Amino acid sequence: MSNRTILITGGAGFIGSHVVRLFVNKYPDYRIINLDKLTYAGNLANLKDIEDRPNYRFVKMDICDFEGVLALMQDEHVDGVIHLAAESHVDRSIKDPFTFAQTNVIGTLSMLQAAKAYWEGLPEKYEGKRFYHISTDEVYGALEMTHPEGIEPPFTTKASSGEHHLAYGEKFFTEDLKYQPHSPYSAAKASSDHFVRAFHDTYGMPTIVTNCSNNYGPYQFPEKLIPLFVNNIRHRKPLPVYGKGENVRDWLYVEDHARAIDLIFHEGKVAETYNIGGFNEWKNIDIVKTLIRVTDRLLGRPEGADEDLITFVTDRAGHDLRYAIDSTKLQRELGWEPSLQFEEGIEKTIRWYLENQDWLDNVTSGEYQKYYEEMYKGR
Repeated sequence: MSNRTILITGGAGFIGSHVVRLFVNKYPDYRIINLDKLTYAGNLANLKDIEDRPNYRFVKMDICDFEGVLALMQDEHVDGVIHLAAESHVDRSIKDPFTFAQTNVIGTLSMLQAAKAYWEGLPEKYEGKRFYHISTDEVYGALEMTHPEGIEPPFTTKASSGEHHLAYGEKFFTEDLKYQPHSPYSAAKASSDHFVRAFHDTYGMPTIVTNCSNNYGPYQFPEKLIPLFVNNIRHRKPLPVYGKGENVRDWLYVEDHARAIDLIFHEGKVAETYNIGGFNEWKNIDIVKTLIRVTDRLLGRPEGADEDLITFVTDRAGHDLRYAIDSTKLQRELGWEPSLQFEEGIEKTIRWYLENQDWLDNVTSGEYQKYYEEMYKGR
């Protein structure tokens, strides 16, 4: 369908900016509306390359502003929503769960209710409409480090897709697993997922939910592990690792995630859930050592010279041991698969941060917030 108007929430954030850029560049006949509150994690500098495109518009707005969102949908004739806006940092959720409940639960409900109110008032109602909600693998809880008898992880295993890869356990997150969130962040995301599905079951809204693994790549806010540690290595600051660094995560390059979102938005089945992951498990300590090795090399230092920066700190409360997504359904039904192996993706990512030190310094200093606060004062 050409001449669509797609509202993307959280489009100034890490994943959102990659999705906005992809849609603006790939679909010149679409009108892309980027709705973002511009909290600490939102940065319009992430989108400088497309900010003047004729099919792009930025709107500074809180997703909890139901009346504002409804008016925007009506004025812009929005027929598709890609909902990424969320508070996403687990440590922050432990300190301030109220903010996470407000943004992730009430904000999602506000978006759903606004879409429902607008679309149900149209002659065609839900025909040609779609509400796509992006969630996380953390809603599933944690997986054990189970392994075949006599074989210590990581070991080679065959996923249900038939592909062999290294893993730290025999079980994976599949779309039919029961939710077992363990942090305020994952509990808030789980609740928002339930609301999205309830709006389909109760009102017939055409919804889709996806759950993704850890993303990495350019433009990630530097409180997250990879950009934080690259910056710390660059300045020879400590690298704080929770516990012993034994926790395992599945990593996905952000542009591969954006491609999956594009594919699912256009071709995914209504009311379905799709898991998006890289079959790419790494222990945190191994990630950290890889970051040190590659960053040192790119900085012209001896590889591994900065391992003395590793500092083990008290483990995070409720720290899940292992996440591992099975994205076989997405591969089987829609033909998506990751384009980058982690070793290639991580070098590409580190190189980007080192080549864009002005962006990194601007974000870590907070200067970007002052600039946009002044720009949008009174709007």
